[in-house]
Amino acid sequence: MEILAGENKNNLDYMKIYVLGSNSFVERMVDVKNQLCALGHEGWIHPDYEAHLRGERQAFPKVKEDHAENAEFKIAHDYIRAHYQHILASDAIIVVNEEKNGIKNYIGGNCLMEMGQAYVNNKKIFLLNGLPGQVSYLAEIKAMQPILLHGKLAEII
Repeated sequence: MEILAGENKNNLDYMKIYVLGSNSFVERMVDVKNQLCALGHEGWIHPDYEAHLRGERQAFPKVKEDHAENAEFKIAHDYIRAHYQHILASDAIIVVNEEKNGIKNYIGGNCLMEMGQAYVNNKKIFLLNGLPGQVSYLAEIKAMQPILLHGKLAEII
């Protein structure tokens, strides 16, 4: 039986939570998905990420200075629309925001867009860690009022 977003799964706090983050964090994202399931939620992730870890899918391309190759890859796999549809089918999103390129709690451009998509569709937004440092769009992140978990998935409500 398929469980729809918001449907109770014998757990009053049950949520269908879509896991997002930088492709650099794919292993941690899959780990978070599995931990959410262990906590009684329906954690899910784009299937390409798990296939990537199993070696069944082409590795994500390295980002070049002009980002052209990365853009072509995202276009070819229609990731922006796919993530949007997955956000709509969820109760909430969780952004896995680890350190990247010397930025603590990194949230990149794609995740910022995905957070905005979740926000305008009244989905809860969780950040696995705290707010990012050294980003010019911190005010926009704060305006979406994400729930900061500081690494504690069990605090999801």
